[in-house]
Amino acid sequence: MIRVEDLHKHFGGFHAVDGASLHIAEGSITGLIGPNGAGKTTLFNVIAGVLPPTSGRVLMAGEDITGLAPHDLFAKGLLRTFQIAHEFHSMTVRENLMMVPPHQSGEDLWSAWFRSRQVREEEAAIRRRADEVLEFLTIDHIADQKAGQISGGQKKLLELGRTMMTDAKVVFLDEVGAGVNRTLLNTIADAIMRLNKERGYTFVVIEHDMDFIGRICDPVICMAEGKVLAEGTLDEIKANEQVIEAYLGTGLKNKVVKEVGHV
Repeated sequence: MIRVEDLHKHFGGFHAVDGASLHIAEGSITGLIGPNGAGKTTLFNVIAGVLPPTSGRVLMAGEDITGLAPHDLFAKGLLRTFQIAHEFHSMTVRENLMMVPPHQSGEDLWSAWFRSRQVREEEAAIRRRADEVLEFLTIDHIADQKAGQISGGQKKLLELGRTMMTDAKVVFLDEVGAGVNRTLLNTIADAIMRLNKERGYTFVVIEHDMDFIGRICDPVICMAEGKVLAEGTLDEIKANEQVIEAYLGTGLKNKVVKEVGHV
């Protein structure tokens, strides 16, 4: 689904991504881990068109998508969520979902004036789809709440719901568990696995919670200093001496114990 070839992203003399190469298999849930500053989020941003690469290539299903803008990648089915949710605060949860589908007739003034019936029918269909998504994610009880008033975990589910309002093929999730309580994190994990199995979504997940990674991800890729350090199952990653050294190199021994689970 995604192939990254010798990707570099430099900020002046700082090489945030430094020759990373990897592939994401279609239909997989791939975990991306590594110590802070490893280049994980920058890699996501380059793949998703948020940042242009310094050099290297990104391919999606064999097509070179290097440097394409986020809206062009959205149209191709590549979506990216953020560690901090980006909801429309003053709109309801349902309305946030209804904003997602592109090329809605109601966005055109001429159609709004002269094709009002078509606009109403289309809006009703989008509303039904939004309600189905909310039910799937078990947050239909907050459909009419302002998105700015819901919890952090519910906002993460809302972001996941946005991917369900379009024809997503591959979704990049950046620290989906950050600030989320364990109950909602389990709900998010269940939703990701169902979307993967039932709808064929391919996921790439940045996450520091190794229990979460171990539950849903295979394979797991570890980055350090802008490079891909290792790839395999979580157990293989835990036993990899280079991975352990990369975490220890940050001076955060307790982080190694918590995140990698092996010293």
